Amino acid sequence: MSTFLFDQTIFGPIISRRLGISLGINLLPNDSKLCSFDCIYCECGWNPEKGTVKAILPTRIEVKKMLRAKLSEMKNEAELPDVITFAGNGEPTMHPDFASIIDDTLLIRNELCPCARIVVLSNSTMLHKPKVIEALKKIDDNILKLDSGIPATIRLLDQPVGRFDLQSVVNNIKQFEGRLIIQTMFIRGSFKGTAIDNTTEPELTAWITVLQQIRPRLVMIYTIARDTPANDLQKVSTDELEIIAERVRKETGLEVQVSG
Repeated sequence: MSTFLFDQTIFGPIISRRLGISLGINLLPNDSKLCSFDCIYCECGWNPEKGTVKAILPTRIEVKKMLRAKLSEMKNEAELPDVITFAGNGEPTMHPDFASIIDDTLLIRNELCPCARIVVLSNSTMLHKPKVIEALKKIDDNILKLDSGIPATIRLLDQPVGRFDLQSVVNNIKQFEGRLIIQTMFIRGSFKGTAIDNTTEPELTAWITVLQQIRPRLVMIYTIARDTPANDLQKVSTDELEIIAERVRKETGLEVQVSG
């Protein structure tokens, strides 16, 4: 199926089904994906083969200049965003100047659109870096991915690049002491002949157990809405998502937001 890349460092604004009017910041290349996961459902497609593409990242100065220019333009047009979202073509926390760029963004936001929230969508793999943890603690919405409580399922769904240890990631997430949002993609189908369904009873039990350890302030659950690089994947219905959400509320007391 066809997928797409964000071809600009500052993109949008776009209407996000979870966040509202979002101005995006892509700290990754504009012509290829760069990520520590290679999720089978990623709207940006697959990671390029190692060594085939040179990753050219925007500099801190370039991001700062472009963000200020775009927000100034939006302010003049009285069309400021609800959120400023770090997302784009991969994992934003992989940028070597991620922490400094967050500081710049906070200053520009406070000056030009103080009502906008700053959001980072992350797959949680860079949380072993203290500067990343410190930066994410400064923003409004620290949204971290957790697609399963079973390591084998994460390896199948998210295709981690290199070593991945679920318990280590969970321990890192717990450093936020609940000041975070967990985002989970529910999906079923097959990949390379292996069945996939993270809505089964064993899956939900393991996932809820991990949620109990993390105790996030909010859980966002959703399913695919765009084309995916793997072909044999299916959406989970909104009705099913609502049933999952209600179970989480009853068993954990956590707040859950559903996006079909």
